[in-house]
Amino acid sequence: MRRLMVALGGALVLAAPVAQADVVGLGASVNYWNSDLTGNVRDGGDFVDVDNELNLDEDSSANAALYVEHPIPILPNVRLAYTQVEQSGQGVLTADFGGVNFSGINARSDLDLDQFDVTLYYEILDNWVNLDLGVTARDLSAELVVQDTVGAGLKNTTTIDGVIPMGYLAARFDLPFTGVSVGGEGNFIKFDGDSLRDFNVYGQYEISLLQLRAGYRQMAVDYEDGDDQLDVEMDGPFVSAGLSF
Repeated sequence: MRRLMVALGGALVLAAPVAQADVVGLGASVNYWNSDLTGNVRDGGDFVDVDNELNLDEDSSANAALYVEHPIPILPNVRLAYTQVEQSGQGVLTADFGGVNFSGINARSDLDLDQFDVTLYYEILDNWVNLDLGVTARDLSAELVVQDTVGAGLKNTTTIDGVIPMGYLAARFDLPFTGVSVGGEGNFIKFDGDSLRDFNVYGQYEISLLQLRAGYRQMAVDYEDGDDQLDVEMDGPFVSAGLSF
């Protein structure tokens, strides 16, 4: 992991002199992400399908982002982003999950996921083609609670908590004189067989200070630690409104 962070940091330093903002810029946005969760999870026992067995399909989502760009050479620009996803469901579970034997028991599942990103990046291109390159530190916290609904006292809680370094790339193509643009941005890391990616593509319309976006976002995690495995994907459309100064 240390070698990966050094490599990402080196790429960021090499990119630093390419482009800088002429003035201080500030932007903020909020969005709603209608996400579906698919895949499998194992907590020291059997594999469990999060869609077909846990039926995690009732979701709510809160997302926000803030960025600051400046004309100071060498120093990177800063982007902060927060994502909160809550999903719940109920189904019949037949599995040994986390040392708890759910043998055909009606179970309720609740997933709470919070992540906070701090991204340092440079503008490589800044005209009708915009390109940003940087690194992200992602503080990821997730909790999955599975418990019976019949009073049998069966319950398991699986947690993930850590800070993950990731690469950051964003590109946008502006259609001159229209206020319309298309683009995409993403974070990614792959190390020692594990991987995490989080990307979105969008169309944007800008009028005065207001930016309106609609697009598609996908986040995928492939993680293995002994008998604990997580191979899930969360994706779906999103809409966003923001202000840029």
